[in-house]
Amino acid sequence: MLESQREGVPRNDGGELDTALAFLSFARSCVLKKVSGLDDEQLRRRLVVSDTTLLGLVAHLTDAERYWFGFTLAGDVRYADVDFDMVVAADRRADQVIADYRSAIAESDAHISAAGGMDVRTARPVDGEPRTLRWVFAHMTGETVRHAGHADILRELVDGATGR
Repeated sequence: MLESQREGVPRNDGGELDTALAFLSFARSCVLKKVSGLDDEQLRRRLVVSDTTLLGLVAHLTDAERYWFGFTLAGDVRYADVDFDMVVAADRRADQVIADYRSAIAESDAHISAAGGMDVRTARPVDGEPRTLRWVFAHMTGETVRHAGHADILRELVDGATGR
């Protein structure tokens, strides 16, 4: 099948932070591409046994951005108790969920910029000890890439669109 959504991976190699942000941004972009152009029913369509849907993946990743960069890195208590749920309430509009993800990404990028480098330690401990921004980047990139893969499969099942 022709890859209708293909784009190349980043070539950024200007330093650790530049490369890490480029690959995380690429993964985020892939998720957003997977939900682009679909209607509400398609975004909420359940195609697997679990409650995972395209819109649910976006909601989950929004919580992850806010928890890991907002709460863990920056210490923002508003995001201490996110639920990471993949079920989106029926009264929550799809465009709001997607806009929320874009907003969370912008907030995360601001926290990253304010941190001052990859060796900065998190404001909140992870398993009892502060981690570096480097660790948070690795964790969030892995999380986002994993769910971008899920979104890729779900999108192909919805309308046949493929590619990263």
